[in-house]
Amino acid sequence: MIQEVLLQKIKSLLGPDLMACHETYGETVLTVYSASIVRVLTILRDHNACLFHQLVDITAVDYPEHPQRFEIVYHLLSHSHNLRLRIKLRVDEQTPVPSVAEVFRAAPWYEREVWDLFGVGFADHPDLRRLLTDYNFEGHPLRKDFPLTGFVEVRYDDSAKRVVYDPVKLPQAFRSFDFLSPWEGMLPHDEK
Repeated sequence: MIQEVLLQKIKSLLGPDLMACHETYGETVLTVYSASIVRVLTILRDHNACLFHQLVDITAVDYPEHPQRFEIVYHLLSHSHNLRLRIKLRVDEQTPVPSVAEVFRAAPWYEREVWDLFGVGFADHPDLRRLLTDYNFEGHPLRKDFPLTGFVEVRYDDSAKRVVYDPVKLPQAFRSFDFLSPWEGMLPHDEK
């Protein structure tokens, strides 16, 4: 939770870039416009009242039912004030978010991770490519509309000395399980 004096200073510094501000689980959450994220993070990093010098994380949350489907979340830490701050913005599937790689040196890695897992693009990113999935991977696995079984499985073939792609084989048919105790009904007086 940020002290009220610092919070009022942050609100006045961000001005029209700030959409909303609230407390959640003891942390201050600022909601900003996507187009102003570079300016907001630069102010929070450089202004003497703020000094949020460490970008802890960038992640995303997928809300497929909303028109602006993705919520991008930035976590900042100020060692000077011993405070944490969460900044959120909303974006749709097609609109890229401005990259903050010039503001924080750790940002390119986190932005690549968000791109790879959610499919959210970052404009002016120096090297936006896959990070955690295979380069031939189709889709983005943390989207809530991603298929659960996939179409190919990847494995290393010792005889070919390379990675091979095989069609997914599901030899076991879907089964319905009875989760009641297997011991019930064993004795004549037990009823299931």
